[in-house]
Amino acid sequence: MPNNINRVALVTGSTSGIGAAIAKRLATDGFTLAFHSNSSVEEGRALAATIKGASYHQSDLSDSDNIPGLIEAVIERHGRLDVLVNNAGISEIIPHSALKEATPDIWRKLNDVNVIAPWVLIGEAETSLRESASTERPSCVINISSHAGVRPKGASIPYAAGKAALNHMTKLLAASLGPTIRVNAVAPGLVDTPMTRSWTWAHELWESKSPMARAASPEDIADVVSMLISSDYLTGEIIMVDGGLNLT
Repeated sequence: MPNNINRVALVTGSTSGIGAAIAKRLATDGFTLAFHSNSSVEEGRALAATIKGASYHQSDLSDSDNIPGLIEAVIERHGRLDVLVNNAGISEIIPHSALKEATPDIWRKLNDVNVIAPWVLIGEAETSLRESASTERPSCVINISSHAGVRPKGASIPYAAGKAALNHMTKLLAASLGPTIRVNAVAPGLVDTPMTRSWTWAHELWESKSPMARAASPEDIADVVSMLISSDYLTGEIIMVDGGLNLT
């Protein structure tokens, strides 16, 4: 594992679920952590208090005007930024055949957080990421996507299409920002979180069809994010983490 002492990672949407697992794993890897959420302020402050040197930052990413202030606050607190993990995201459950239920307002709401926010965050962080990079150690962006952005699946078509856009954005940015900044994406399938525990049909699918016979844990996703960050060579990759369900 490379030495990450004094390196700083911002993980958006990191007060619960996948984001919290990623942040905790990166802290174990030696990073100084900047936690973020939109609404769970007390949880964020409590989490940051448990990790030496960590900070917490509240920002509503659905309004892109808030994003420069988030990056500025992290830099002001920590003095640098080496890793950006775009984990924050939202979803809507809409049958794929219910075209009129997927209204333009829903498309805009999902894309504001799932596509536009990561784009603006990367743009605002680019200067700091370049400044902290070296020839031996590029800076790194990880986008948390979904298997729904790779296969024709997902909670809704607007959600899946947005994640597909995030995947393609990942590849385009990897080509344009390298070698100073690496850009990769992790595309989970079903992850066992409080939000998904009532999705019995999905758990039954993974248990019966996926080679690993279970949903992922948040820590499974965090392991892959840690691996991608630790590599100084991988870029432009979309790593499917669905327990092999895509093989069936």
